Order: sequence, then C-alpha cells, then structure tokens
Amino acid sequence: MVLTAENYYSREANEEFMSVSQFKDFSGTYGKMACEFAAYEKLKERWEEPKSKAMMVGSYVDSYFEGTLDRFKQDNPDLFKRDGGLKAEYEKADEIIARIERDAYFMKYMSGEKQTIMTGEMFGAKWKIKMDSYIPDVAIVDLKIMSSITKLEWVRDIGYLDFVRYWGYDIQGAVYQEIVRLNTGKKLPFFIAAATKEAEPDIRIIHVTDNYLVEALNIVQMNMPRVLRVKSGEVEPDRCELCDCCRKNRVLKRPISITDLTAAI
Repeated sequence: MVLTAENYYSREANEEFMSVSQFKDFSGTYGKMACEFAAYEKLKERWEEPKSKAMMVGSYVDSYFEGTLDRFKQDNPDLFKRDGGLKAEYEKADEIIARIERDAYFMKYMSGEKQTIMTGEMFGAKWKIKMDSYIPDVAIVDLKIMSSITKLEWVRDIGYLDFVRYWGYDIQGAVYQEIVRLNTGKKLPFFIAAATKEAEPDIRIIHVTDNYLVEALNIVQMNMPRVLRVKSGEVEPDRCELCDCCRKNRVLKRPISITDLTAAI
C-alpha cells in the first residue's frame, strides 16, 4: 500500500501499518491507561473517541501550520461563526498561532517539510509516520499544543514526570527517529515545538535527548509481540473496564465484589 495524505488515516492503512498513536492505544502511557479492547474497536472503526474543545483547538493550530486549514474548516463547520471566524470558545487557537508566528526561533523549527510520510519495518511490523516539520539531515520536529509545558504529573512508584514522558511523546520521538534512520541512514535529533492554551500562551522548543529515545524504543520493542497478537486477532483483547468504550459495550453477567471497586488502587 502506498500511503498518501488522503489515505494515511484510513482503516486500510491502519490495518496494514502500525503507528505511534495505535501503539499507544494498545499499550498505554503513564498518562493514559491502555485498553486493548478500545484500541481494537477503534481499529475496526466500531469506536471513535469523542473530540473535546481542547483537542479541537490543538487540531486547528496543527492544520494551520500544515497548510490544511481549508479542509479543517470544511470538516468542522461547528467551530465557526457565519462570518468564518472562530466561535468564542475556540478563539484561543488564533492567539496561539499569533504567538508562535512572532517568534523567529520557533518558526525556524517549523520551517521544514510539512507532514512528510515515511514507512519502515521494525519489531515485526510495518510502521508509518507523518512528521509535522521534517528538516532533512538536520532535525525532526513535532508540534504540540497543550494545557501546560511546565506542569508535572504524579505517577505511582515513579514520582513526578514531565509531559513528554507522561503522554508518551518520547515514544513518538523514538519511532520517528528510527524510521527516518531506516530510510535515510541518518539519526536526526527530535524536538517538540510546544505551545500552550494558557491565558498567555507559553512556547518552548524541547530537545528530547537520545537517552530518553533509546529507553522509549526499548519499551516499544518489549510490547510489540503482545500488540501484534491482539491486533491480528490471535488473542482476545483485554478490557480496562474503565473507559467509555468498555462502558458502552458492557454486558452484565454477574455481580462484582466490593473489593473490585478498589482493586486498581
């Protein structure tokens, strides 16, 4: 299958290729519990995660910088007023864009080739990646729009974590770096170009150093055998029983014990 901008997110492409988002759906991150059942239902297009207002603000900014804003407007007419401007609850997106564009250093990192697609074989699967800003021979850059860059998240048995590792963006960087290396023979540094939805948007360029990427790639390698067995239908997917997908598809067969209510603590 030859991937294009038009078919990259299709069911056919998702069936044939592994992606970072699909891997994280199956294996989870520190910030989001894995649910194999939800991941499998999403793959088969029987489940779609609802899109929050915060998510749509980020998607608007992403589409602006990748040059697909017209398509975004066509696909999401509910975000816009009759005059074509954003509704009040989404106006933060234009503020973030303006803040980014008045910083020359940030824009330098966003100056690469937009939405570059590459594929490669790794850990028993074909992978696909789509880079926000690919600067050949120089760097891989991914744009992230989030609530805060500096807020730390608490993880049991580990302690406080930065947003990069909490949401598995180190996994994204590791996979992107390795697929680019497989295609070009060059191991490029991975950067996150981050901007926030705060009252005064914060912006940073974050270098996710190779020591974190090596560790993240090892995590991918360790989890891939199980992910591939579930994705292929060889084994039944585990249910987390806590997510919206599990709740929607729950069929009661017996009572649970009161101790089950605290089993995850």
